Amino acid sequence: MTEHTPTKPPYKMIAMLLAGAFIALLNNTLLNVALPSIMADFDISPATVQWLTTGYMLVNGILIPITAFLIQKFSVRGLFLTAMTLFTLGTALAGFSHGFPVLMAGRVIQASGSAIMMPLLMNVMLTSFPVEKRGSAMGIFGLVMVFAPAIGPTLSGWIVEHYEWRVLFYMMLPFAIVTLLLAVFRLYDNKQSVHTHLDVMSVILSSIGFGGILYGFSAAGDKGWASLEVYGTIVVGVVGLVLFITRQFQLEKPMLDFRIYKYPMFALSSAISLTVTMGMFGGMLLMPLYIQTVRGISPFHAGLLMLPGALIMGAMSPITGRLFDKFGGRVLAVIGLLITIVTSYFFTTLALDTSYTELIMLYSFRMFGMSMLMMPVMTNGLNQLPARMNPHGTAMNNTLNQVAGAVGSALLVTIMSTQTRIHAEELAGTIDPALLGQQAMVEGINDAFMVTVYVSIIALVLAFFMKRAKPAEDSNEELPGRAEDLTEAPNHS
Repeated sequence: MTEHTPTKPPYKMIAMLLAGAFIALLNNTLLNVALPSIMADFDISPATVQWLTTGYMLVNGILIPITAFLIQKFSVRGLFLTAMTLFTLGTALAGFSHGFPVLMAGRVIQASGSAIMMPLLMNVMLTSFPVEKRGSAMGIFGLVMVFAPAIGPTLSGWIVEHYEWRVLFYMMLPFAIVTLLLAVFRLYDNKQSVHTHLDVMSVILSSIGFGGILYGFSAAGDKGWASLEVYGTIVVGVVGLVLFITRQFQLEKPMLDFRIYKYPMFALSSAISLTVTMGMFGGMLLMPLYIQTVRGISPFHAGLLMLPGALIMGAMSPITGRLFDKFGGRVLAVIGLLITIVTSYFFTTLALDTSYTELIMLYSFRMFGMSMLMMPVMTNGLNQLPARMNPHGTAMNNTLNQVAGAVGSALLVTIMSTQTRIHAEELAGTIDPALLGQQAMVEGINDAFMVTVYVSIIALVLAFFMKRAKPAEDSNEELPGRAEDLTEAPNHS
């Protein structure tokens, strides 16, 4: 089968999709710092306010698996306009809310839009560029994917310190409206709606499976593993997921096709991405805990500390994309994982007096290593899929990122909490009681970082099996979302 790629990629379309994805990703990280302010404003408990982030994550986890079907059935224009409309309405509702239920509804509507954007953008990038140029293209995608969350904590920390939390939404609203209007008048493609059926039972089982697993692991950090709510939802989620996967193999046209795992490089990239994402998300959680809880550094300055590393990771994305096109993914992945292992090990030696400069340098170097991992590994796996399987590959990758982030964070927080209690008992009577809690927590964080070292070593071993992938032959010529269906807006001038 021949790969369908246009002679000239639809750059205007891609630019609009990148703008929408940037706004959605920025929104993902803006609200975390503002949760205490919202809690005080509405006089609600920590458990209640946490639903603003948990609910957002659950909606993403439930909707992203469905995007493979949506991308196959509808046009890029239709999907993007729907996603941006939902996101804009949700942003407006949240910004002008004067009660928690309205704010929660706004966040859910926001999530409904953002869940569509990332898989849609990834699919357009894969369809628009030939395999030999996909690294550079996905590098630009990686720049947006990393840069938006990078500036989120610092920006929101500064805004919350100087203004009310609603400004976070007021700030995003004009950009969302402008992006939506540009798409209305300038975003076109030739793809017609495809007649295909959505299996309702698959949607139900997927929602139970991914929703249960995501909620169970995200709640474990607060409620503990002994909670029926935690292990009960995880068990229900696992059962739902098994039934969902079984049903997909029984359907002629599955909602999410797990047959993509018969392609070895995609399966390998998924395994590496899972382990790397678990370590990265966990590290992004452990660092703020150490900086703010142990060291007492303000959220704004904590964001500033992590900003250089995130900016380096964003700046490196286009560079690693070009290097991927030239050398393939294995060299980049091995070098990146070696850097990640070394820097993660140094994070196992944190102390109460570790300098601010040392923290910035360590975190920045760790992010430099991570920059060689995420996009190259993911792109190499997607490159092996036949074109008709691209929507399923992008949906699967985005779903696994959600699951890996939740599982990794929950496990590392559990390890940190357990080890903190053990170290507190060991240190009792040997150090100043005023420092006991802080020192025990530092030791617990160090132990959790050691787990990320072990996880990264597993990923390193897997990386040595990577090979440069090319699209597999596929006798099925049905190519929803073909490259020739993607065109620029007609020129009316």
